Amino acid sequence: MTHVSSPQPVSSLPASPLFVGIDVAGDKLDLARSDSRQVLTVANDEKGIAQIVELLRPLRPALIVVEATGGLERPLVDALLDADLPVAVVNPGNVRHLALGLGILAKNDAIDANVLVEFARHAQPRLAQKRSANQAELDALVTCRRQLTGARAQQSNRRGATASRAALRSIDAILVAFDKQIESLDRQIRKLVESDDDFKDADRILRSAPGIGPVASSTLIGELNELGTTSRQRIGALAGVAPFDNDSGPRKGKRFIRGGRAHVRCVLYMATITAIRCNPVIMRFADRLKGAGKNAKVVIVACMRKFLVLLNAMLKENKTWDQLNVAKNA
Repeated sequence: MTHVSSPQPVSSLPASPLFVGIDVAGDKLDLARSDSRQVLTVANDEKGIAQIVELLRPLRPALIVVEATGGLERPLVDALLDADLPVAVVNPGNVRHLALGLGILAKNDAIDANVLVEFARHAQPRLAQKRSANQAELDALVTCRRQLTGARAQQSNRRGATASRAALRSIDAILVAFDKQIESLDRQIRKLVESDDDFKDADRILRSAPGIGPVASSTLIGELNELGTTSRQRIGALAGVAPFDNDSGPRKGKRFIRGGRAHVRCVLYMATITAIRCNPVIMRFADRLKGAGKNAKVVIVACMRKFLVLLNAMLKENKTWDQLNVAKNA
């Protein structure tokens, strides 16, 4: 019998970092590694997640990448974070763009897991952070409220296009139910914010800024928990209000925004529209841009970015709006 020995490692060469990609489905998890061609498949349940953690903990990978799948990935991510393993949750669209750029046209769970390995190797995505139980609960409540609000808007629009009295009665009953549930969620969100000292302090600071109400405050606390802990450039990118270049050779194209957290951006948009009317700092900034000939959309996005940067500074410096120098000089 022929025995092929493995080459001995060269001690002078550092070991290659290990990258891991995990494709998440409703019933299973597919794990690919940069040091192996094999894909491990386990059930997406408590036992399967424990098996993955037990496998990866001694290997100490440089990075584990998981796609955002509407919450299906959360138990896995939480277990990896509890084991102090570096994990990033990434946008599936970005991963697919990388696959197409690499010429990978086929798509299945095993292929997706291997593409995630390449994404971990090349993209260096932001690491996920541990969330407290209250942070996870607030995120869930804010998300549920947003979904119900969207569904209510759909039913309200449908009502305007309906002539049948029976259909109108049914839609009205649904709208009443939505209103009750949204009001209930608002109370639960307020109760949770008031019961957590960190949330309560952040809420007090944020709502001191003219234009920020309870919905905007709870959304920023729940879905943009980096607020107050990162740079002005980074916080703008996270919310999707940072401008990107669009140049080629001598051509200077219009700057544009993209990416970021769409739900946060929508709430920030509404808060900024209010701030342009009632916040002296944002109002004056908007007037200056209008006077320079900027169109309405450019003015609003620029005001969103400035407002977010100021909110970031408030939490970072633990100052209310009136304590900011820019507000004192307004």
